[in-house]
Amino acid sequence: MTVTLFPIRLLMAAFMMLLAWPFAFLATVGRSEDSVEPQCFWRRLVDIILKIIMRVMWFAGGFHWISVKGQRALPSEASILTLAPHSSYFDAIPVTMTMSSIVMKAEKQPSLGRFAFIRPVFVSRSDQNSRKMTVEEIKRRAQSGGEWPQIMIFPEGTCTNRSCLITFKPGAFIPGVPVQPVVIRYPNKLDTITWTWQGPGAFKILWLTLCQLHNEFEIEFLPIYTPSEEEKKNPLLFAVNVRRIMAKALGVPITDYSFEDCQLAMAEGQLRLPVDTCLLEFAKLVRRLGLKSKNPEKDLLEYGTRAMKLEGQKQSLEDFAQFLDLPVSDMLRDMFALFDEHEDNRIDVREYVIALSVACRPAKTMDTLKLAFKMFESDNDGAITEAELAVILKTALGVSRLSVSRLFSSIDSKDTGKVTYEFDEEYLYVVNPQLQRGPCHQKKPSLSSLACLNLPGIATTKPANGIFCPDFSDGKTDGLHKNRIKRFILI
Repeated sequence: MTVTLFPIRLLMAAFMMLLAWPFAFLATVGRSEDSVEPQCFWRRLVDIILKIIMRVMWFAGGFHWISVKGQRALPSEASILTLAPHSSYFDAIPVTMTMSSIVMKAEKQPSLGRFAFIRPVFVSRSDQNSRKMTVEEIKRRAQSGGEWPQIMIFPEGTCTNRSCLITFKPGAFIPGVPVQPVVIRYPNKLDTITWTWQGPGAFKILWLTLCQLHNEFEIEFLPIYTPSEEEKKNPLLFAVNVRRIMAKALGVPITDYSFEDCQLAMAEGQLRLPVDTCLLEFAKLVRRLGLKSKNPEKDLLEYGTRAMKLEGQKQSLEDFAQFLDLPVSDMLRDMFALFDEHEDNRIDVREYVIALSVACRPAKTMDTLKLAFKMFESDNDGAITEAELAVILKTALGVSRLSVSRLFSSIDSKDTGKVTYEFDEEYLYVVNPQLQRGPCHQKKPSLSSLACLNLPGIATTKPANGIFCPDFSDGKTDGLHKNRIKRFILI
């Protein structure tokens, strides 16, 4: 297949894409991207031609027939189509079938005219301002009364392996207009479709798929979902209810993990987290409690300043609730338990601020350490002790037990008993045999990680209840953690 079917299909698909380019480019000439204008006859003709070309391209790729269930709504009935699960670039099939507008990553903004033809909305997932502008654009188009083309949105915001539905982004639901849920399936015996951040690369997926004699694809249009008044006011509730309906249609469970959790595991540097780390549980609670700020730098600075004033004084659950300006709830108790290491109903809120910094800005390792050093310094000299460094690394790395004596000694070359933030950053990026991996980090280590190697002589023991990496087994917890999917599904 590699030397016969694959090259033939690849050439045919490439030819059809090149053939589509001039038609799509022609259709965009003289068209305004801001105003809505009726689609004239020749543009409608180009639309039909492009659909035919794209269908031939998918046919050449082995998608010989596409099973369609249900009835697609008219733009005036539902201006937004929410598709899930999102698992591959082959999910573009329904887009080319309908020529609907889509939301695309700005980082990969294409130059091909055929994408400009469908008027995509571009978004940078790491830029808060970009996401805000994207939501406003979606809202503007969705509330146009069907004058704009329908918008197809994959609310998961990233690719998964289709084993469950992760948290839906609220962008598709903020306009508060009726949406049509759409589920897609690849009922092939061999899965060559799934393209996730840990798995086969894009070209290997393409190669394996084009080598299959036939690839199956199903798309099901579910009934239009009209939001209630409560859901219009609460987009998150709207998203949760739509996700529940789609999960039921697919016959898969749901989980509260999201794209940001993937970022926590993918972040570069020593605070990079294994995919099964319990900090993901903390990130989930942060979202559900509404603690994920639109301006994390400002809020973290404020939290850090308030935590410094406490000077390490332990706080009760009620004090913690007051610190966060939240009422006491089951979810807040779950979060409190993550930091209640000694089960004495007292926590150090500085550990919470460190964990929040990692959750909100996983790629900014040194900023997190700088904030931590600032909170733990006692003499306004920016210096901390070995015990305080151990607390910082334990919280930031999400492990239960650390030995940092030799690491501390290496940094504290003058034997002052303290270290400052201005140590050489390279200490965090070399193989370091000084650190004990906690029980939440039992996978094969990466040689670039601070927490990658076991220190001989220190036993790996199961942590006691309440420390930052608690046992979340169903036998010990209920409520939020009951029936929790422990496997991070973005792998």
